[in-house]
Amino acid sequence: MNTIIVNPYYTLIAATLVLLIGRLLVSKIKLLQNFNIPEPVAGGLLMSFLVYLLYIVTGLSFENGLTFGEGISLNFDKGLQDSFMLFFFTSIGLSADFSRLKSGGIGLFIFLGVVALFIVVQNIVGVGLASAFGLKPIIGLVTGSITLTGGHGTAGAWGKTLEQDYHIQGATALGMASATFGLVLGGLIGGPVARRLVNKMGRKPLSEEAQKNNNDNDNDTEVSVFEQPEKQRLITSKSAIETMALFAACLSFSALMDSDTVKAFFPEKFTLPQFVWALFFGVFLRNILTYVFKIKMFDRAIDVFGNASLSLFLGIALLNLKLWQLLDLALPMLVILAAQTFVMSTYAYFVTYRLMGKDYDAAVLAGGHCGFGLGATPTAVANMQSITDKFGPSHKAFLIVPMVGAFFVDFVNAFILSGFVYFLS
Repeated sequence: MNTIIVNPYYTLIAATLVLLIGRLLVSKIKLLQNFNIPEPVAGGLLMSFLVYLLYIVTGLSFENGLTFGEGISLNFDKGLQDSFMLFFFTSIGLSADFSRLKSGGIGLFIFLGVVALFIVVQNIVGVGLASAFGLKPIIGLVTGSITLTGGHGTAGAWGKTLEQDYHIQGATALGMASATFGLVLGGLIGGPVARRLVNKMGRKPLSEEAQKNNNDNDNDTEVSVFEQPEKQRLITSKSAIETMALFAACLSFSALMDSDTVKAFFPEKFTLPQFVWALFFGVFLRNILTYVFKIKMFDRAIDVFGNASLSLFLGIALLNLKLWQLLDLALPMLVILAAQTFVMSTYAYFVTYRLMGKDYDAAVLAGGHCGFGLGATPTAVANMQSITDKFGPSHKAFLIVPMVGAFFVDFVNAFILSGFVYFLS
């Protein structure tokens, strides 16, 4: 088979087009605005639908990529997608000043408890429905927190284990499709759930002038990274280069810790995704430079790089969405995933919102929880941005969600999954 790989440059062009199309759609279509659908999700779904139409009309088949005619396949390079994901999580780490984390207070731990409880619920739903359909109960974990809370990285890691140790054929492919389903649905339901909660409390959208003033406000002291993506931030080439050096250090450390040479020194079953190492080293580097060497960090540059990476990551991820992969799922799997979507939105609406205080911050947190409870932390951040752009900032939500969704939840999920696997084995 002749494979045509769309190189990173053309992939980047396509991803930026997805973002521009999404911005145009959201600005012109009132329905998307009312439901607070993130721009990358709007543009990405449209492009995926167009590719799917091409698939139907021309008889495209899928085998290691999009196959045109006989023996010719087209694949978008995913290297940039992984790189932008690492950039995004690195920016979270570099923005995690310990003094800011203290301000999260007890709310951070309450939210972590809310998330942990939902992971248990998510797996009970998956295992219960899988058993009801006559499938192996452990398959329910694939359509549970392995893929929905864990995402593509966790799906790949557990898929291999389930195939080799538990003889679940196709677990990796099923995991990838389930994680993709969650990524899309997490971006679709988060905005509407948060919007309904905000409307219920009677809060009105900011006027256009107030939204503009909110984004143009140059006070960085109380604004968390990603909280105001449209805000104008003044950075210089010097600060940009110095910030890029910090990103490079974090990415280099994560690559080292993810290498086979270093992994050999850890227990066999001790595995952490590369992005966790990037985030961890970002936190370490930020606070060492700030408190030990008294170096002032360039939060504006970190903010710009992080927001750009977030948008491009989502753009490329959805650009590579193959809708027929979801259609190829067996009916039981689609039913389980649909049920998981309903459970997530219901849990966020009635549990996350109430336990986090039943205020505006709690509504934004509920929208963020939908994002990484079904998809990924970048989706959660995009959900929250779509709300705060219209209704005003939520410092608490943008402090808690990135840290819990990007870091703590992986450890909690791994612990809970190990218990379920042990019980079901």
